[in-house]
Amino acid sequence: MNQRLRLAMAQLNLLVGDVAGNTDAVIEAATRARDRLGARLVCFPELTLTGYPPDDLLLRPDFIAAVDHGLGRIAEASRGITVIVGAPQLADGHLYNAACVIRDGAVESCYAKQELPTYGVFDDLRYFTPGTSPCVIDVDGCRVGVTICEDAWHRGPVNQAAGAGADVVVNLNASPFDHYKSAARESVLRDRVAETGLPILYCNMAGGQDEVVYDGGSCAFDGNGDLMVRAPHFDTGLHPVDVERIHGRWTPLEGAIEPSLSPEAVVYEALVWGVRDYVEKNGFPSVVIGLSGGVDSALVTCIAADALGAERVHCLMMPTRYTADMSQTDAAALADALGVRYDTLAIESVFDGFCATLAPVFGDRPVDVTEENLQSRIRGTMLMAVSNKLGGLVLAPGNKSEMAVGYSTLYGDMVGGFSPLKDIFKTEVYRLAAYRNARAPVIPERILTRAPSAELAPDQKDSDSLPDYGELDTILAAYVEEDASVDDLVGQGHDRETVLKVVKLLHRNEYKRRQAAPGVKVTTKAFGRDRRYPITSGFGRQPGGPGA
Repeated sequence: MNQRLRLAMAQLNLLVGDVAGNTDAVIEAATRARDRLGARLVCFPELTLTGYPPDDLLLRPDFIAAVDHGLGRIAEASRGITVIVGAPQLADGHLYNAACVIRDGAVESCYAKQELPTYGVFDDLRYFTPGTSPCVIDVDGCRVGVTICEDAWHRGPVNQAAGAGADVVVNLNASPFDHYKSAARESVLRDRVAETGLPILYCNMAGGQDEVVYDGGSCAFDGNGDLMVRAPHFDTGLHPVDVERIHGRWTPLEGAIEPSLSPEAVVYEALVWGVRDYVEKNGFPSVVIGLSGGVDSALVTCIAADALGAERVHCLMMPTRYTADMSQTDAAALADALGVRYDTLAIESVFDGFCATLAPVFGDRPVDVTEENLQSRIRGTMLMAVSNKLGGLVLAPGNKSEMAVGYSTLYGDMVGGFSPLKDIFKTEVYRLAAYRNARAPVIPERILTRAPSAELAPDQKDSDSLPDYGELDTILAAYVEEDASVDDLVGQGHDRETVLKVVKLLHRNEYKRRQAAPGVKVTTKAFGRDRRYPITSGFGRQPGGPGA
């Protein structure tokens, strides 16, 4: 006779540091899994009670004490179901990234994560001691092996669980999104299944936390490596996985499998999720955006409206003598199509006043980039004034291409508390804008087809200062994300002088990026936690030199 058992994965959106609130969410989900789903076990994401990454909060004794109190509350409230919840655990003077097994009113055992990553956004070894031992628990005759996140990317921990007699492996995760990650995760999980023959349940976090977004997509694979369950990306919820003992082996049964999203859809949803959670979790009532009539600010406005609702988006057009009439027309049309608040604040007189005030110092020096940057900085000041007075968070419009080469003004268009497109190359900005228009045509077509311009000088075009964005983005993606060398890029067909110019600009503008607002990580190597370079450095600054 076959035996059937229901397990559940709780895909939650958690807030770093909110131990009490996260504990409440665990209790509510565990209760629903027990009472409504009939689950015998429910697993939660990595470091559930702290949120991820808690960073130096982990160094505070009172924070660890709050976690222990939360575990006690969960134990008392979750009788009748086995709960596996992520939490830091202090033992013998060492702190462990643990998965705590709770049942019958107590913490029964804890598994300590063995593989502690220190690449990209991760810094686990700064805080945690690696574990060494497997953890296998019995749930109604099904032996469940416990692992945590990075453990699944290595052979050792899952094989160790198999050696300890596991029938099924669960993996608790806080796996940040990038546009290749979902496919990479499922490939890795199939590798572990192929090595052990064991089914794997992969429970991932969902939601935004500063620069990272957790995209959910919790899933289950059977012992043949076939996908049996996949939860939605960019959503929360409880997801049951029924397992059945057939001929002495436990196997997941086919359940709900959410289809994969298109490349543009998955990135757009990540941006929407990142903006929504940054604004909501930090308590801002609204956002403020400088709407220029260009594609970057247009896309940011669409993302903000989709994330928060049009009523919480306030756009400012701030024209000068260099602002084209069509820019003002297109910006107004976009704002009207989305239903967001739109105000025009002409800054020509303010610009004239600054120039007059500075004239005694500037003397007869010719007009140059100084006056261009001055316009941008006036706009930044106006945005911050509206933010201070009305309470909205300023969203900066800059993209990854501009951030890379410094085609942005410090304290000007870089002003803002959050930068949604910080990890989006210019060419992808256009693709995402076209994707958004395919859903509903709100961005005027002219914004997508006209030559991009900062409109800070007569007849100005981005191409006056930069290579074609298609070539620029290709060079940047290879150099930044793949660590390609100058010679590598020349070998790929790029002009050496162009490559050297881009590399020099990239390294020279590290100081700007260090002062930039956080933004949503969507690539394999975003500026910020992912990529940490010195400001003062000779590498890449000398054209043709060894550091190029």
